[in-house]
Amino acid sequence: MAVDVGGTTMKGGLVTRDGTCLHVERRPTPRAGDPERVIAAVSAFVADLARPRPGTRPLAVGLVVPGLVTAERAVFSAAFGWRDVPASSFTDVDLPVALGHDVRAAGEAEPAYGAGGDDVLYLPIGTGIAGAVVLSGSLYGGAAGWAGQIGHIPVRPGGAACGCGQRGCLAAYASGGAVAARYGAGGAEEVVRRASEGDAAAGRVWDTAVEALALALATYTRLLDPAAVVIGGGVSHAGDALIVPLRARLSTLLSPRPPSPSLPSDGRSTSQEAAAHARSSPGVPERRAPEVRASALGARAGMLGAGLLGWRMAGSVQERRGDAQRPGA
Repeated sequence: MAVDVGGTTMKGGLVTRDGTCLHVERRPTPRAGDPERVIAAVSAFVADLARPRPGTRPLAVGLVVPGLVTAERAVFSAAFGWRDVPASSFTDVDLPVALGHDVRAAGEAEPAYGAGGDDVLYLPIGTGIAGAVVLSGSLYGGAAGWAGQIGHIPVRPGGAACGCGQRGCLAAYASGGAVAARYGAGGAEEVVRRASEGDAAAGRVWDTAVEALALALATYTRLLDPAAVVIGGGVSHAGDALIVPLRARLSTLLSPRPPSPSLPSDGRSTSQEAAAHARSSPGVPERRAPEVRASALGARAGMLGAGLLGWRMAGSVQERRGDAQRPGA
C-alpha cells in the first residue's frame, strides 16, 4: 500500500513492484490546524486501503509526508503542525510501515518509473516547493535530511512573508498557494487560465512566479550543475505556460555577460569604452541551461515513491524472516 500525504490532498493506492497501480484513491487532507486530525485521517485511509480485495495481498505500507522526516518518525511539518510523530502512529494495520519524505520519494520514483538521470533536480511545485537532489545517480539528503529545501531560497530578500518565518522565499512567489493568493484566485490553475486570456493582473503574478523560479534554478545550477530539472506537482499542469518561459529565462540568466566597466572619476563612461570593455572581457563562463521538463509521472510520483519504500520494507522483512528460519540463525 502506498500513501502520499499532500498539503491539500492525500493520494493512496495499491502498487505492484513494477509500479503498476491496481487501485487508486484521493481524499482531502484536513487543514483545521489540528495535527491529530491529519494523523487520524491518514490512519483511516490506510485502513480502507487494507480492506480485502480480490487478487491482492498487501505486504507493507509505504507512507510519505512533507517536512523533516526520518525512517522512524515525522520530526516536524510546518504544513500540519506536528512534531515527533512515530511512524507507527499513522496506522493500526498489522503490516510493516516505511515512512519517508514526500519529495525525496517522488525523486526516487521518477528514474525508477519515469525518465530520470544521474544529476537531476526533481522539483514538485504544489502547496509548497521542495526538491529531490540526485547527484551521480544517488539521492542526496544532506547532513540532517534538509537537502532540497529550494522553496526557501531567498529570491527577493526582504520581500513577501513566507510561512517559514523568512521573507522573500521562492515559495512565497512561485508555489501554487502563493500564486493563487497573490491574485486572489481559488487555485494556480485559474491564474494561468486568466493570464492566457489576457488578464494583466494574472499575467503579472504568473510572470513573477516564473522569474522567481528562474532565479532560484540559476543559483542551483551554478552550485550543483544538474543535467535536468524535472518539474512535478500541481503547478506542472500549466504545461507550456510554465515550461517554455522558464526555459527561456533560465537560459538568459545563465548566458555569459561581461561585467559592467568601471566608471571614471567623473562618473561617466563613453560608448566606445563600454564596447572595448565588452570585447576584451571574458565575461562569465557559459553554462548551457539544464533541460527543463515536466515530470513523466505527474501527480502519481509521490504515491509511486511511497510504493517503492513499501516494497523495500517488504523485502527487508522477508529477508529477516528468511535469516531467522535458517539453521543456526
